[in-house]
Amino acid sequence: MIVDTSASTRRNQALSQAKGLLAGVFDDAYRQRARLALLTASGKGPRWQHQGLKASAALQPWLDALGAGGGTPLSDAIHQAGDWSAKRNKRCPAEQQRVLILTDGRVKDMPALTLFSGPVLLIDIERGPIRLGRARDIAAQLNADYRHIDDC
Repeated sequence: MIVDTSASTRRNQALSQAKGLLAGVFDDAYRQRARLALLTASGKGPRWQHQGLKASAALQPWLDALGAGGGTPLSDAIHQAGDWSAKRNKRCPAEQQRVLILTDGRVKDMPALTLFSGPVLLIDIERGPIRLGRARDIAAQLNADYRHIDDC
């Protein structure tokens, strides 16, 4: 899972709404005893929050404290997640991997992206009266399913 926590996600309560969606994802993962890998993209670079750990109630305090700021190193986060996913797939080939990306798509440029071996869902959290719609383009580059958070 990749969560864009750049400064632009503070606009129009986009991150707040994304946090609500994430709480539901964490709860579902906990009930299914699923493992999560969670990477945030903000500031100077992506940062791993959890790597392959079982979902637990310990994620809620982290989610409550989640803030936003800085730039959007989304392409770096996608590449790091792709590398981690490939290594994990070799180590645990029977494990089903799914990738969830939450972003407003407000990036300066988006170089060629790593494709994931499993299904990818990109949820566009861009809010407000003026929407650039770049998240849809990122989803297309990744061969990902696309949804806007208003439709979730």
